[in-house]
Amino acid sequence: MPETPSETPVVFVLSGPNLNLLGTREPEIYGHDTLDAIHARLAAQATGLGLSVDCRQSNHEGVLIDWLHEAHFAGAKAVLLNAGGYTHTSIALHDAIKSIAVPVIEVHLSDPKSRESFRHISYIGMAAVAHFAGHGANSYTLALDAAARL
Repeated sequence: MPETPSETPVVFVLSGPNLNLLGTREPEIYGHDTLDAIHARLAAQATGLGLSVDCRQSNHEGVLIDWLHEAHFAGAKAVLLNAGGYTHTSIALHDAIKSIAVPVIEVHLSDPKSRESFRHISYIGMAAVAHFAGHGANSYTLALDAAARL
């Protein structure tokens, strides 16, 4: 009897508030890549790593929490999370990360530690297994490489 092919492991890529404006929002900080372009690169990279990606963006904290729970129940390999401004404010997202078994990798285009002092605290980082920041759009690709190694 032939073997049934195993399902391709999925990595959720979750992006928070204002990331839908990438490419036009403060390009001197966040670059000129759109979120759709980043997602397309991640999809191609994932194929080469034997993974698939499920890329989503929301400006709403509760939706991001629901998606973290969904990743858990779907048995995702990992979550790449760029929580945007919620990084520095959301204990609820911190608690959601702590409540799931799926490893979460924090992602930022810019380096929050080199910016305003209020960006130096990361509630996401306190719960994440790894962090990639300050590499522009490459922060996402570096994080996906790390997720493949988990």
